[in-house]
Formats: sequence, C-alpha cells, structure tokens
Amino acid sequence: MYSFFRFFLFLFSPEKAHKLSSILLKLIIKFPFVKNFLKKYFCTHSPLTEVNIANLKFSNPIGLAAGFDKNADLFPIFQHFGFSFIEIGTVTPKPQNGNEKPRLFRLVKDKALINRMGFNNDGAKIIAQRLKKLKKNSNIIIGGNIGKNKVTENENALNDYLICFEELFPFVDYFVVNVSSPNTPNLRQLQDKEPLKNILSELMKKNEIKKDKKPIFLKIAPDLNTEQLDDIIEIIEETKIQGIVATNTSIQRNNLITEKEIIDSIGNGGLSGKPIRLMSTEIIRYIKNKQKKPFTIIGVGGIHCVEDALEKLDAGADLIQLYTGFIYEGPALIKKINLELIKKKENERV
Repeated sequence: MYSFFRFFLFLFSPEKAHKLSSILLKLIIKFPFVKNFLKKYFCTHSPLTEVNIANLKFSNPIGLAAGFDKNADLFPIFQHFGFSFIEIGTVTPKPQNGNEKPRLFRLVKDKALINRMGFNNDGAKIIAQRLKKLKKNSNIIIGGNIGKNKVTENENALNDYLICFEELFPFVDYFVVNVSSPNTPNLRQLQDKEPLKNILSELMKKNEIKKDKKPIFLKIAPDLNTEQLDDIIEIIEETKIQGIVATNTSIQRNNLITEKEIIDSIGNGGLSGKPIRLMSTEIIRYIKNKQKKPFTIIGVGGIHCVEDALEKLDAGADLIQLYTGFIYEGPALIKKINLELIKKKENERV
C-alpha cells in the first residue's frame, strides 16, 4: 500500500510532496475509522518495548526526527503511526522562510535526501501556541529542537537559544540544541568547545531553576573528528545535560550511486539516508565507549530496515529516530522494528 502512495508522491518535487501529504493526512485523520486503521496496522503495545529515560516513559524507542514536523502541526497525526516521540522544529525565535527553493532533493538510487532548508519555521511564539492547543489531544512525547535565526551573529546565538527555551518550555518534554545543521551559515562553528560549553551551561542554569526540569540533548554532526567528539563528550559530562542526538546530516558525498553530475548540480546541503548509516553508527559506538559517566544517546541516520535499527541500538543508542527511512520505507518500518524488539526480549526471557 505504501509503495503506491510513495510512487504518487514521488511524482512531485520533495517539498511539494511533503506539503501535499501533510494536507491529505490532516484531512483523512478527521475520520475515526482512519485513526482506528492506523492504530491497528502500525502501532504496537507491549511493555517489552518501553524505555524509561529522564523521568520520561517511552512506549517504544522509535521517534520521528526533527525536520519533518517543523511547525508542530503534524504530531497529533504521527502518534497513530507507532512513534513514541516526535521532535518538532528546528524552531528559531523569529519566523524565517529558510533558504531559496529548490532546497530539498531526492537521491532515489541511494535512498537518500539532500536538504538545505535553512530552519524554515513559524517562530517560537506561534509554535508554542500551536503546541499548547494541539497537545491537549495528544499523549505522545514531544521534543523541541531549537536553533538560532540566520541573521543572528554567532556571538549573540546564546540569546536565541534561551528565547526558544523559554517559549517552548511549558509545552515540550525535552529539548535538543541544534548547532550542527550545515544549512545556516557558520552555525557549525558553535560546536567548537568554548561557544558550545557556554550555550549548554547557560541553558542548564535556566533549566535548574525550573520546577519541572526538562532533559536537554545536543545534536551533533556526523562529520566530527575524534578530537572534536572527545571535547563534546567532556562538555556533556561537565554541563550534565542529558545526552546526545547522533547524528545530523552530513556535508560529505562519499560512496554515492547517484551520478556525480546530478550531485554536483544539486550543490550544498546536508545528506541524509542510507549513505550516512555507518557514519552515524560509528559515532554512536565511539561515544558509548568513551563516555566516563553514562548519558543518553539518541541514534539517527540511515535507518531503513530492522537491521539498521538494531545496529544503532547495539552500538549504544538508547532511543532511535527515523526521517529519510520513514519517507522511503513508510510507517510499516516502525512496527517491524518494534515486533523484532519484542521478539528479542521474549527470547532473552527463555
């Protein structure tokens, strides 16, 4: 069924397909029988898949990564596809249109995407109000992925993160600090030791004075070297944030099947999907082995089948997220992963 739906959507440009599918989903989800159908065929309910992290109870370890539900208007729908958590955003203080179109490209032969969206979103205030309204009818865990506006200079970036933190705080269950997107000029410079330590420390100070503290994660690039990863591990252990989301999209273009002429014509952007699976997994494994004090790892990057998911979990991820794999493989992938996890747990009991 999904293969037909995907064939239809792939007749359109990626961004138009996303908009079209969002409109269709918002229309059909209004019918109770559609919700019942989705729950029956895509959702699993078993205590064997539950994960408890930072006082949050995840019904299973599979979430939807940031970038799909940028403006927090789709999560009430996606809870019926079997996800246990949805990460909205990236959210910036002020609304922004993002980069010029076209800015999202499919590499079908590689089961990959290249995007240079540029944090297009409605802004923190509007998104916070939308969360306030829609979350009443949803029990899914919501993560708030936060970033800085394109016009904000790096020396003033901290204030952007603090604004988003305060605006979204009452309505999200955890935060992800995005300093790793390749599509906002100079953003990745904030992954350097001193600016990163400053941003995370100040966010933690704000968090500590809250009555109901929220877990804070850091999303990192897959292109970091071991020295940079060591610095980040040290900062996480020092600032005591909850952990890492590994990884964002990559600026590399290695081992692609798609013709070089097509890749060159696309230009800049972050690569996601199957080609970055191993990069992401190896970073997860490195972090898991190097951490002195255990912290949470959310694994994302190139999960297109059950084996990819298990690879991330075996490497050290506590939770995993889908994005490109969800687009190419459909919601049945979520159930397949959960059923395999149940099977593994049952075998361990024998």
